Amino acid sequence: GPCLCHLSAGLFKCPPLSSRSMASKTPVGFIGLGNMGNPMAKNLIKHGYPVVASDVFPESCKELQDLGAQIMDSPGDVADRADRIITMLPSSPNVIEVYHGSNGIFKKLKKGSLLIDSSTIDPSVSKGLAKTAEKMGALFMDAPVSGGVGAATSGNLTFMVGGLEEEFNASKELLNCMGANIIYCGQVGTGQAAKICNNMLLAICMIGTAETMNLGIRLGLDQKLLAKVLNMSSGRCWSSDTYNPVPGVMAGVPSANDYQGGFSTALMAKDLGLAQNAATNSKTPVLLGSLSHQIYRMMCAKGYAQKDFSSVFQHLREEENN
Repeated sequence: GPCLCHLSAGLFKCPPLSSRSMASKTPVGFIGLGNMGNPMAKNLIKHGYPVVASDVFPESCKELQDLGAQIMDSPGDVADRADRIITMLPSSPNVIEVYHGSNGIFKKLKKGSLLIDSSTIDPSVSKGLAKTAEKMGALFMDAPVSGGVGAATSGNLTFMVGGLEEEFNASKELLNCMGANIIYCGQVGTGQAAKICNNMLLAICMIGTAETMNLGIRLGLDQKLLAKVLNMSSGRCWSSDTYNPVPGVMAGVPSANDYQGGFSTALMAKDLGLAQNAATNSKTPVLLGSLSHQIYRMMCAKGYAQKDFSSVFQHLREEENN
């Protein structure tokens, strides 16, 4: 709710507040209320920020509206009402549309605004947006996240932030409401670079875990026992101990729920494409990264696009039955 200072301003002198903390209760814009954006925006509301939001799908806004958020028709209208805006969108084209489109953020951007993009996109797109923002007297930072929907809900995301170091603290104030680890990575685009590298390793480890579990099961090992052995041994990784791809090994993960929810195969294929572009541009060999990209693209073609990326286990089982 409102801070005590506003309620009691007439009764006694407020303690002097720095302009930053005074600003903390001014509205925060949030654009993109999908699987990740929705819980992130809710955490801002929980921390007492008035949220001004918009999404291309009006039904995505319903829940936030019930929590008191103001819903706008377009990103431009959000920029008109808020001078701190967070965007959380699926891919580069969506981000470009939200910032540069006919009703985009740049149409009504206020001077001095802080723009934080938490989408995972090509670092070169982030750099371009930062240049445009700078020309308009605003500040752009890339701050992609790791941790998935669970961490978004509990406010335990990891944010990888790229931008001007002296402005990092301004972004931190908001990001702390949504994440547990806020890591400064360097200039604009480095947050994206860190995220793309993380997801490439995640894809490689997930495929490796799925192949390993499948082999062990075929050799007659009990799946829970095998997972236990891996997680006490040197093969252990996040995919084996926190997000196991084999149904029946763990509760509360997509594999326990027919691979619903979580992080879609389509988004993983997109992130691996970004890693592939980055590798090509920097002449870097990424053999397993490339192979992972092919596997996830093949899965998209075979109907797994909307299933969680751990469904690679199911895909492997299907392949062997053919």
